Amino acid sequence: MSLIKSISGIRGTIGGKPGDGLSPIDVVKFTSAFATFLQKNAGGKRLTLVVGRDARLSGAMVDRLVVGTLQGMGIDVIETGLSTTPTTEMTVIDKHADGGIIITASHNPKHWNALKLLNSRGEFINAEEGNEVIRLAESDDYTYADVDNLGQVTEDFDTIDHHIERVLALPLVDKEAIAKANFRVCVDAVNSTGGIAIPRLLKALGVNDVVELNCEPTGHFAHNPEPIPANLTQISETVAKEHCDLGIVVDPDVDRLALVCETGEMFGEEYTLVSVADYVLSHTPGNTVSNMSSSRALRDVTHKYAGCEYSASAVGEVNVTTLMRETNAIIGGEGNGGVIYPELHYGRDALVGVALFLTLLAKKGMKVSELRKTYPDYIISKNRKDLTPDMDVDALLKKVAALYNAKADCQVSTIDGVKIDFEDGWVHLRKSNTEPIIRIYSEAHTEARANELAEMVKQML
Repeated sequence: MSLIKSISGIRGTIGGKPGDGLSPIDVVKFTSAFATFLQKNAGGKRLTLVVGRDARLSGAMVDRLVVGTLQGMGIDVIETGLSTTPTTEMTVIDKHADGGIIITASHNPKHWNALKLLNSRGEFINAEEGNEVIRLAESDDYTYADVDNLGQVTEDFDTIDHHIERVLALPLVDKEAIAKANFRVCVDAVNSTGGIAIPRLLKALGVNDVVELNCEPTGHFAHNPEPIPANLTQISETVAKEHCDLGIVVDPDVDRLALVCETGEMFGEEYTLVSVADYVLSHTPGNTVSNMSSSRALRDVTHKYAGCEYSASAVGEVNVTTLMRETNAIIGGEGNGGVIYPELHYGRDALVGVALFLTLLAKKGMKVSELRKTYPDYIISKNRKDLTPDMDVDALLKKVAALYNAKADCQVSTIDGVKIDFEDGWVHLRKSNTEPIIRIYSEAHTEARANELAEMVKQML
Protein backbone atom coordinates (compact mmCIF):
# COMPACT_ATOMS: atom_id res chain seq x y z
CA MET A 1 0.00 0.00 0.00
CA SER A 2 1.16 3.56 -0.64
CA LEU A 3 0.43 7.03 0.75
CA ILE A 4 2.29 9.89 -0.91
CA LYS A 5 2.25 13.46 0.40
CA SER A 6 3.57 15.88 -2.18
CA ILE A 7 3.10 19.09 -4.13
CA SER A 8 0.47 17.19 -6.15
CA GLY A 9 -1.69 16.59 -3.07
CA ILE A 10 -2.38 13.58 -0.85
CA ARG A 11 -2.34 10.46 -3.01
CA GLY A 12 -2.62 6.82 -2.07
CA THR A 13 -3.98 3.37 -2.75
CA ILE A 14 -7.41 2.46 -1.40
CA GLY A 15 -7.48 -0.09 1.41
CA GLY A 16 -5.13 -1.24 4.13
CA LYS A 17 -4.35 0.21 7.54
CA PRO A 18 -4.39 3.95 8.32
CA GLY A 19 -1.18 5.59 7.14
CA ASP A 20 -0.36 2.76 4.73
CA GLY A 21 -2.77 3.95 2.02
CA LEU A 22 -5.55 6.46 1.50
CA SER A 23 -7.83 4.98 4.16
CA PRO A 24 -11.07 6.66 5.31
CA ILE A 25 -9.20 7.86 8.41
CA ASP A 26 -6.52 9.46 6.22
CA VAL A 27 -9.15 11.15 4.06
CA VAL A 28 -10.79 12.67 7.15
CA LYS A 29 -7.45 13.64 8.68
CA PHE A 30 -6.07 15.49 5.64
CA THR A 31 -9.42 17.10 4.81
CA SER A 32 -9.60 18.38 8.40
CA ALA A 33 -6.04 19.66 8.20
CA PHE A 34 -6.68 21.49 4.91
CA ALA A 35 -9.85 23.04 6.36
CA THR A 36 -7.90 24.18 9.43
CA PHE A 37 -5.16 25.66 7.24
CA LEU A 38 -7.73 27.72 5.33
CA GLN A 39 -9.55 28.80 8.49
CA LYS A 40 -6.33 30.01 10.12
CA ASN A 41 -5.86 32.41 7.21
CA ALA A 42 -9.52 33.48 6.94
CA GLY A 43 -9.76 35.81 9.92
CA GLY A 44 -12.90 34.19 11.29
CA LYS A 45 -14.79 34.27 7.98
CA ARG A 46 -17.16 31.37 7.29
CA LEU A 47 -15.67 29.45 4.36
CA THR A 48 -17.12 27.82 1.26
CA LEU A 49 -15.28 25.07 -0.63
CA VAL A 50 -16.01 23.39 -3.96
CA VAL A 51 -15.76 19.58 -4.14
CA GLY A 52 -15.63 17.60 -7.39
CA ARG A 53 -14.48 14.11 -8.37
CA ASP A 54 -13.57 11.91 -11.28
CA ALA A 55 -15.41 8.63 -11.92
CA ARG A 56 -13.00 6.17 -10.31
CA LEU A 57 -14.59 3.41 -8.22
CA SER A 58 -13.64 4.85 -4.82
CA GLY A 59 -14.71 8.38 -5.75
CA ALA A 60 -18.21 8.38 -4.26
CA MET A 61 -16.95 6.94 -0.97
CA VAL A 62 -14.12 9.46 -0.67
CA ASP A 63 -16.47 12.28 -1.72
CA ARG A 64 -18.87 11.51 1.14
CA LEU A 65 -16.00 11.50 3.62
CA VAL A 66 -14.65 14.81 2.33
CA VAL A 67 -18.01 16.59 2.28
CA GLY A 68 -18.99 15.29 5.72
CA THR A 69 -15.65 16.30 7.20
CA LEU A 70 -15.89 19.82 5.77
CA GLN A 71 -19.38 20.13 7.25
CA GLY A 72 -17.97 18.94 10.55
CA MET A 73 -15.36 21.69 10.33
CA GLY A 74 -18.10 24.29 9.89
CA ILE A 75 -17.40 24.85 6.19
CA ASP A 76 -20.11 25.20 3.54
CA VAL A 77 -19.73 22.95 0.50
CA ILE A 78 -20.64 23.32 -3.17
CA GLU A 79 -20.94 19.70 -4.31
CA THR A 80 -20.43 19.32 -8.07
CA GLY A 81 -20.46 15.51 -8.24
CA LEU A 82 -18.81 13.95 -11.31
CA SER A 83 -16.57 16.66 -12.71
CA THR A 84 -13.08 17.35 -14.06
CA THR A 85 -10.06 18.95 -12.46
CA PRO A 86 -10.22 22.09 -14.64
CA THR A 87 -13.99 22.34 -14.14
CA THR A 88 -13.58 22.25 -10.37
CA GLU A 89 -10.87 24.91 -10.62
CA MET A 90 -13.15 27.08 -12.76
CA THR A 91 -16.02 26.61 -10.30
CA VAL A 92 -13.89 27.90 -7.40
CA ILE A 93 -13.32 31.06 -9.45
CA ASP A 94 -16.90 31.44 -10.69
CA LYS A 95 -18.46 30.86 -7.26
CA HIS A 96 -15.94 33.09 -5.47
CA ALA A 97 -15.23 30.14 -3.17
CA ASP A 98 -12.40 30.03 -0.65
CA GLY A 99 -10.85 26.87 -2.10
CA GLY A 100 -11.64 23.43 -3.35
CA ILE A 101 -10.85 19.73 -3.20
CA ILE A 102 -10.65 17.58 -6.31
CA ILE A 103 -10.98 13.86 -5.62
CA THR A 104 -8.86 12.25 -8.31
CA ALA A 105 -5.62 10.33 -8.71
CA SER A 106 -5.24 11.74 -12.22
CA HIS A 107 -3.56 9.14 -14.49
CA ASN A 108 -2.96 6.55 -11.74
CA PRO A 109 -4.72 3.15 -11.99
CA LYS A 110 -8.14 2.50 -10.49
CA HIS A 111 -6.95 1.40 -7.03
CA TRP A 112 -5.49 4.87 -6.41
CA ASN A 113 -7.26 8.05 -5.34
CA ALA A 114 -6.15 11.45 -4.08
CA LEU A 115 -7.11 14.82 -2.66
CA LYS A 116 -5.93 17.73 -4.83
CA LEU A 117 -6.10 20.93 -2.82
CA LEU A 118 -7.05 24.30 -4.34
CA ASN A 119 -6.72 27.84 -3.04
CA SER A 120 -9.23 30.66 -3.58
CA ARG A 121 -7.83 31.30 -7.08
CA GLY A 122 -8.71 27.76 -8.12
CA GLU A 123 -5.04 26.80 -8.24
CA PHE A 124 -3.04 24.14 -6.42
CA ILE A 125 -1.55 25.20 -3.10
CA ASN A 126 2.23 25.56 -3.16
CA ALA A 127 4.85 23.39 -1.46
CA GLU A 128 5.11 25.55 1.66
CA GLU A 129 1.35 25.52 2.13
CA GLY A 130 1.21 21.80 1.46
CA ASN A 131 3.85 21.16 4.12
CA GLU A 132 1.76 23.10 6.64
CA VAL A 133 -1.29 20.97 5.81
CA ILE A 134 0.79 17.83 6.36
CA ARG A 135 2.07 19.19 9.69
CA LEU A 136 -1.47 19.92 10.85
CA ALA A 137 -2.59 16.43 9.85
CA GLU A 138 0.30 14.68 11.59
CA SER A 139 -0.27 16.64 14.81
CA ASP A 140 -4.09 16.29 14.74
CA ASP A 141 -4.16 20.06 15.24
CA TYR A 142 -7.77 20.80 14.28
CA THR A 143 -11.10 21.44 16.01
CA TYR A 144 -14.57 20.53 14.75
CA ALA A 145 -17.62 22.80 14.86
CA ASP A 146 -20.46 22.45 17.36
CA VAL A 147 -23.91 21.37 16.18
CA ASP A 148 -25.15 24.93 15.62
CA ASN A 149 -22.26 25.78 13.29
CA LEU A 150 -22.05 22.77 10.98
CA GLY A 151 -21.47 23.46 7.30
CA GLN A 152 -24.25 23.37 4.72
CA VAL A 153 -24.16 21.58 1.34
CA THR A 154 -25.38 23.05 -1.97
CA GLU A 155 -25.47 20.84 -5.07
CA ASP A 156 -24.54 22.20 -8.49
CA PHE A 157 -24.32 19.55 -11.21
CA ASP A 158 -24.18 22.01 -14.13
CA THR A 159 -20.58 23.12 -13.70
CA ILE A 160 -19.28 21.26 -16.77
CA ASP A 161 -21.81 23.12 -18.92
CA HIS A 162 -20.71 26.44 -17.41
CA HIS A 163 -17.08 25.51 -18.10
CA ILE A 164 -17.90 24.77 -21.74
CA GLU A 165 -19.72 28.09 -22.08
CA ARG A 166 -16.63 29.91 -20.83
CA VAL A 167 -14.42 28.04 -23.32
CA LEU A 168 -16.70 28.90 -26.24
CA ALA A 169 -16.67 32.57 -25.25
CA LEU A 170 -12.87 32.83 -25.71
CA PRO A 171 -11.96 35.15 -28.64
CA LEU A 172 -9.51 32.62 -30.12
CA VAL A 173 -12.06 29.78 -30.17
CA ASP A 174 -13.80 29.88 -33.58
CA LYS A 175 -16.92 27.74 -33.37
CA GLU A 176 -18.02 28.63 -36.91
CA ALA A 177 -14.71 27.55 -38.45
CA ILE A 178 -14.80 24.26 -36.52
CA ALA A 179 -18.40 23.51 -37.53
CA LYS A 180 -17.65 24.34 -41.15
CA ALA A 181 -14.69 21.93 -41.20
CA ASN A 182 -17.13 19.04 -40.57
CA PHE A 183 -14.63 17.04 -38.54
CA ARG A 184 -15.10 13.37 -37.66
CA VAL A 185 -13.55 12.90 -34.21
CA CYS A 186 -12.90 9.83 -32.05
CA VAL A 187 -12.80 10.25 -28.26
CA ASP A 188 -11.33 7.90 -25.64
CA ALA A 189 -12.21 9.05 -22.11
CA VAL A 190 -11.06 5.88 -20.27
CA ASN A 191 -14.54 5.53 -18.69
CA SER A 192 -14.18 8.61 -16.54
CA THR A 193 -15.60 12.13 -16.56
CA GLY A 194 -14.00 13.07 -19.87
CA GLY A 195 -16.79 10.92 -21.32
CA ILE A 196 -19.21 13.56 -20.07
CA ALA A 197 -17.19 16.68 -20.81
CA ILE A 198 -15.45 16.10 -24.16
CA PRO A 199 -18.41 14.85 -26.28
CA ARG A 200 -20.52 17.65 -24.81
CA LEU A 201 -17.82 20.19 -25.69
CA LEU A 202 -17.48 18.83 -29.23
CA LYS A 203 -21.23 19.10 -29.81
CA ALA A 204 -21.18 22.71 -28.55
CA LEU A 205 -18.34 23.42 -31.00
CA GLY A 206 -20.39 22.08 -33.91
CA VAL A 207 -18.66 18.69 -34.21
CA ASN A 208 -21.58 16.35 -34.81
CA ASP A 209 -19.73 13.25 -36.01
CA VAL A 210 -18.17 11.77 -32.88
CA VAL A 211 -17.02 8.18 -32.37
CA GLU A 212 -17.04 7.46 -28.63
CA LEU A 213 -14.72 4.93 -26.97
CA ASN A 214 -14.86 4.29 -23.23
CA CYS A 215 -17.04 7.32 -22.60
CA GLU A 216 -19.34 5.81 -19.95
CA PRO A 217 -18.14 7.25 -16.59
CA THR A 218 -18.23 3.91 -14.77
CA GLY A 219 -14.75 4.11 -13.26
CA HIS A 220 -13.88 0.71 -14.75
CA PHE A 221 -10.89 1.98 -16.73
CA ALA A 222 -10.74 0.21 -20.09
CA HIS A 223 -6.94 0.41 -20.14
CA ASN A 224 -4.10 1.94 -18.14
CA PRO A 225 -5.35 5.54 -17.80
CA GLU A 226 -2.05 7.29 -18.46
CA PRO A 227 -2.45 8.73 -22.00
CA ILE A 228 0.82 7.48 -23.48
CA PRO A 229 1.19 5.56 -26.79
CA ALA A 230 1.56 2.12 -25.17
CA ASN A 231 -1.91 2.46 -23.64
CA LEU A 232 -3.70 3.90 -26.66
CA THR A 233 -3.69 1.11 -29.25
CA GLN A 234 -7.51 0.90 -29.32
CA ILE A 235 -8.09 4.51 -30.33
CA SER A 236 -5.16 4.45 -32.77
CA GLU A 237 -6.73 1.50 -34.58
CA THR A 238 -10.23 3.00 -34.43
CA VAL A 239 -9.21 6.40 -35.83
CA ALA A 240 -7.68 4.76 -38.91
CA LYS A 241 -10.47 2.20 -39.33
CA GLU A 242 -13.32 4.72 -38.92
CA HIS A 243 -11.63 7.33 -41.15
CA CYS A 244 -11.62 9.94 -38.40
CA ASP A 245 -9.88 13.29 -38.83
CA LEU A 246 -8.62 13.30 -35.24
CA GLY A 247 -8.45 11.21 -32.08
CA ILE A 248 -8.78 12.83 -28.66
CA VAL A 249 -7.60 11.13 -25.46
CA VAL A 250 -7.92 12.50 -21.92
CA ASP A 251 -6.89 11.13 -18.55
CA PRO A 252 -9.48 10.41 -15.82
CA ASP A 253 -9.61 13.99 -14.50
CA VAL A 254 -9.34 15.65 -17.95
CA ASP A 255 -6.35 17.95 -17.40
CA ARG A 256 -4.11 16.10 -19.88
CA LEU A 257 -4.79 15.94 -23.61
CA ALA A 258 -3.24 13.53 -26.12
CA LEU A 259 -4.04 13.64 -29.84
CA VAL A 260 -4.05 10.99 -32.55
CA CYS A 261 -3.41 11.73 -36.24
CA GLU A 262 -5.84 10.57 -38.92
CA THR A 263 -3.32 7.82 -39.75
CA GLY A 264 -3.67 6.33 -36.28
CA GLU A 265 -0.21 7.56 -35.28
CA MET A 266 0.22 9.62 -32.13
CA PHE A 267 0.55 13.39 -32.59
CA GLY A 268 2.85 13.31 -29.54
CA GLU A 269 1.75 14.52 -26.11
CA GLU A 270 4.65 17.00 -26.04
CA TYR A 271 3.20 18.60 -29.16
CA THR A 272 -0.28 19.26 -27.75
CA LEU A 273 1.06 22.34 -25.96
CA VAL A 274 3.43 23.20 -28.83
CA SER A 275 0.65 23.35 -31.45
CA VAL A 276 -1.81 25.22 -29.23
CA ALA A 277 0.90 27.72 -28.27
CA ASP A 278 1.76 28.23 -31.95
CA TYR A 279 -1.87 29.15 -32.65
CA VAL A 280 -2.14 31.47 -29.65
CA LEU A 281 1.16 33.21 -30.37
CA SER A 282 0.21 33.76 -34.01
CA HIS A 283 -2.70 35.93 -32.84
CA THR A 284 -1.49 37.29 -29.49
CA PRO A 285 2.32 37.30 -29.26
CA GLY A 286 3.75 36.93 -25.75
CA ASN A 287 5.86 34.77 -23.48
CA THR A 288 5.55 31.02 -22.84
CA VAL A 289 6.47 28.64 -20.01
CA SER A 290 6.80 24.88 -19.61
CA ASN A 291 8.66 22.74 -17.10
CA MET A 292 12.26 21.59 -17.40
CA SER A 293 11.32 18.08 -18.48
CA SER A 294 9.22 19.33 -21.41
CA SER A 295 10.30 19.49 -25.03
CA ARG A 296 12.50 22.20 -26.53
CA ALA A 297 9.95 22.42 -29.33
CA LEU A 298 7.96 25.01 -27.34
CA ARG A 299 11.07 27.18 -27.07
CA ASP A 300 11.65 26.90 -30.82
CA VAL A 301 8.05 27.79 -31.68
CA THR A 302 8.08 30.71 -29.23
CA HIS A 303 11.20 32.17 -30.78
CA LYS A 304 9.53 32.18 -34.21
CA TYR A 305 7.61 35.23 -33.04
CA ALA A 306 9.42 38.53 -32.54
CA GLY A 307 9.82 39.63 -28.94
CA CYS A 308 8.46 36.38 -27.48
CA GLU A 309 10.49 34.65 -24.78
CA TYR A 310 10.40 31.12 -23.39
CA SER A 311 11.13 30.17 -19.76
CA ALA A 312 11.40 26.79 -17.99
CA SER A 313 10.16 26.12 -14.46
CA ALA A 314 10.66 23.33 -11.98
CA VAL A 315 8.40 20.31 -12.55
CA GLY A 316 4.91 20.66 -11.06
CA GLU A 317 1.87 22.62 -12.22
CA VAL A 318 2.09 25.15 -9.39
CA ASN A 319 5.70 25.90 -10.39
CA VAL A 320 4.64 26.44 -14.01
CA THR A 321 1.80 28.80 -13.09
CA THR A 322 4.02 30.75 -10.68
CA LEU A 323 6.60 31.37 -13.40
CA MET A 324 3.86 32.18 -15.91
CA ARG A 325 2.68 34.98 -13.65
CA GLU A 326 6.22 36.24 -13.09
CA THR A 327 6.92 36.39 -16.84
CA ASN A 328 3.41 37.47 -17.93
CA ALA A 329 3.20 34.36 -20.11
CA ILE A 330 0.09 34.09 -22.29
CA ILE A 331 0.30 30.31 -22.76
CA GLY A 332 2.11 27.54 -20.92
CA GLY A 333 1.82 24.07 -19.52
CA GLU A 334 3.58 20.76 -19.32
CA GLY A 335 4.81 18.34 -21.97
CA ASN A 336 2.48 15.62 -20.71
CA GLY A 337 -0.36 17.19 -22.70
CA GLY A 338 -1.26 19.87 -20.17
CA VAL A 339 -2.32 23.24 -21.64
CA ILE A 340 -2.58 26.28 -19.35
CA TYR A 341 -4.30 29.28 -20.94
CA PRO A 342 -4.55 32.19 -18.45
CA GLU A 343 -7.20 33.92 -20.58
CA LEU A 344 -9.49 31.24 -19.09
CA HIS A 345 -7.71 30.21 -15.87
CA TYR A 346 -4.33 29.11 -14.47
CA GLY A 347 -4.72 25.35 -14.66
CA ARG A 348 -4.09 22.50 -17.09
CA ASP A 349 -7.29 22.16 -19.08
CA ALA A 350 -7.98 19.58 -21.80
CA LEU A 351 -11.25 21.31 -22.75
CA VAL A 352 -9.60 24.58 -23.73
CA GLY A 353 -6.83 22.55 -25.39
CA VAL A 354 -9.37 20.74 -27.59
CA ALA A 355 -11.16 23.97 -28.56
CA LEU A 356 -7.97 25.82 -29.48
CA PHE A 357 -6.48 22.85 -31.36
CA LEU A 358 -9.64 22.30 -33.43
CA THR A 359 -9.70 26.01 -34.27
CA LEU A 360 -6.08 25.79 -35.42
CA LEU A 361 -6.79 22.68 -37.48
CA ALA A 362 -9.88 24.22 -39.09
CA LYS A 363 -8.07 27.42 -40.02
CA LYS A 364 -5.00 25.61 -41.36
CA GLY A 365 -7.14 23.36 -43.55
CA MET A 366 -4.67 20.49 -43.32
CA LYS A 367 -4.62 16.98 -41.91
CA VAL A 368 -3.35 16.40 -38.38
CA SER A 369 -0.33 14.46 -39.64
CA GLU A 370 0.51 17.35 -42.00
CA LEU A 371 0.25 19.84 -39.15
CA ARG A 372 2.60 17.74 -37.03
CA LYS A 373 5.26 17.90 -39.76
CA THR A 374 5.34 21.71 -39.48
CA TYR A 375 6.93 21.48 -36.01
CA PRO A 376 10.55 20.63 -35.13
CA ASP A 377 11.23 16.98 -34.39
CA TYR A 378 12.44 16.03 -30.93
CA ILE A 379 12.53 12.68 -29.16
CA ILE A 380 12.44 12.37 -25.37
CA SER A 381 14.00 9.31 -23.70
CA LYS A 382 12.93 8.43 -20.15
CA ASN A 383 15.32 6.41 -17.99
CA ARG A 384 16.17 5.81 -14.34
CA LYS A 385 19.19 4.99 -12.24
CA ASP A 386 18.59 2.74 -9.21
CA LEU A 387 20.53 3.62 -6.09
CA THR A 388 21.04 2.08 -2.67
CA PRO A 389 18.72 3.38 0.09
CA ASP A 390 21.64 4.78 2.11
CA MET A 391 23.03 6.84 -0.76
CA ASP A 392 23.03 10.66 -0.44
CA VAL A 393 21.18 11.55 -3.64
CA ASP A 394 21.45 15.31 -3.11
CA ALA A 395 25.22 15.10 -2.75
CA LEU A 396 25.42 12.94 -5.87
CA LEU A 397 23.42 15.43 -7.95
CA LYS A 398 25.49 18.30 -6.59
CA LYS A 399 28.66 16.55 -7.75
CA VAL A 400 27.20 15.95 -11.23
CA ALA A 401 26.30 19.64 -11.48
CA ALA A 402 29.81 20.67 -10.48
CA LEU A 403 31.41 18.36 -13.06
CA TYR A 404 29.28 19.70 -15.91
CA ASN A 405 29.65 23.30 -14.75
CA ALA A 406 33.35 22.87 -15.46
CA LYS A 407 32.64 22.02 -19.10
CA ALA A 408 32.41 24.72 -21.78
CA ASP A 409 29.97 22.97 -24.13
CA CYS A 410 26.90 23.02 -21.88
CA GLN A 411 24.81 25.04 -19.43
CA VAL A 412 23.70 23.70 -16.04
CA SER A 413 20.59 24.55 -14.01
CA THR A 414 19.93 23.35 -10.45
CA ILE A 415 16.45 24.86 -10.05
CA ASP A 416 14.96 21.35 -10.04
CA GLY A 417 17.48 18.55 -9.71
CA VAL A 418 20.13 19.03 -12.38
CA LYS A 419 19.43 19.95 -15.99
CA ILE A 420 22.29 19.98 -18.48
CA ASP A 421 21.67 21.81 -21.76
CA PHE A 422 23.83 20.95 -24.76
CA GLU A 423 23.60 22.57 -28.17
CA ASP A 424 21.79 19.57 -29.66
CA GLY A 425 19.84 18.33 -26.62
CA TRP A 426 19.48 18.14 -22.86
CA VAL A 427 19.45 15.79 -19.87
CA HIS A 428 17.36 16.34 -16.73
CA LEU A 429 18.08 14.44 -13.51
CA ARG A 430 15.57 14.47 -10.63
CA LYS A 431 15.48 12.36 -7.51
CA SER A 432 12.31 10.47 -6.66
CA ASN A 433 10.44 11.44 -3.49
CA THR A 434 9.23 7.88 -2.92
CA GLU A 435 12.08 5.50 -3.84
CA PRO A 436 15.90 5.49 -4.11
CA ILE A 437 16.17 6.30 -7.80
CA ILE A 438 17.15 9.19 -10.03
CA ARG A 439 14.88 9.84 -13.00
CA ILE A 440 16.83 10.71 -16.13
CA TYR A 441 14.97 12.44 -18.98
CA SER A 442 16.87 13.37 -22.12
CA GLU A 443 15.91 14.93 -25.45
CA ALA A 444 17.51 15.33 -28.86
CA HIS A 445 16.50 15.36 -32.53
CA THR A 446 16.99 11.58 -32.75
CA GLU A 447 16.23 8.72 -30.39
CA ALA A 448 19.82 7.50 -30.68
CA ARG A 449 21.24 10.84 -29.53
CA ALA A 450 18.68 11.14 -26.69
CA ASN A 451 19.66 7.68 -25.44
CA GLU A 452 23.35 8.53 -25.83
CA LEU A 453 22.95 11.61 -23.62
CA ALA A 454 21.10 9.59 -20.99
CA GLU A 455 23.70 6.80 -21.02
CA MET A 456 26.54 9.30 -20.69
CA VAL A 457 25.04 10.69 -17.49
CA LYS A 458 24.16 7.23 -16.15
CA GLN A 459 27.79 6.17 -16.54
CA MET A 460 28.92 9.28 -14.70
CA LEU A 461 26.52 8.51 -11.86
